[in-house]
Amino acid sequence: MSHLDAFTKGWSFRTSTPDFEPGQEITAFVTGHDDGTHVVRIGDTVLSLDDIDDAENGDRDRSSDGNGTGGETNLLDSQVRLRVEEFNTNDHIGRATVLERLGESSF
Repeated sequence: MSHLDAFTKGWSFRTSTPDFEPGQEITAFVTGHDDGTHVVRIGDTVLSLDDIDDAENGDRDRSSDGNGTGGETNLLDSQVRLRVEEFNTNDHIGRATVLERLGESSF
């Protein structure tokens, strides 16, 4: 084994388009809205989210842009635990269900 091989042993590159399996649970940040639906972007992979109801926490936001008073919970910039429901490996898009809100980002 060369010194270079020993130095780089175990290294791997991450992809900008990760794949997910239906039923897989992951943690991610909600990065935006697309046509009134919250989305998570992980690299170039996009997951559309089925929202949770945080009414018991008073976190109701009923606007389509997450800044007012419309029908869904505002998850923008929140860290969430989610379960992948559907995933297209060719287009790197899918749908996921939010299991719980873990917190908010610090930026």
